[in-house]
Amino acid sequence: MREKTERVIREWTDTCDAEVSIAVLGGAWKPSILSLLAEREVLRFGELGRLLDNPTARVLTRQLRELEQDGLVTRTVYQQVPPKVEYRLSELGRSAGPLVEALTQWGGHYAGLQRAALG
Repeated sequence: MREKTERVIREWTDTCDAEVSIAVLGGAWKPSILSLLAEREVLRFGELGRLLDNPTARVLTRQLRELEQDGLVTRTVYQQVPPKVEYRLSELGRSAGPLVEALTQWGGHYAGLQRAALG
């Protein structure tokens, strides 16, 4: 578990559980990473980058490390040249699927309403 996540869980004793979800799933690319891994099962770093429309390597690395530290993603390194690293959802990561799907649906609904209001 990441230090930030642990701090939220330990220090926010009367916290809303939604805040824990935001601490774990909040991030520039985390919901998209989880969705892609749910859809494709296993992806390499470069594949994720291309499918996400090329976020910077630094940002993608950070998001993946945070998801791994929080137990949602597993990382497998194969000892070969060039190195091969694969990412997949853990059981805990798969359990977040319905939440990510609900966020996606709500986001689409919200965006549609806002687009209509903008004319």
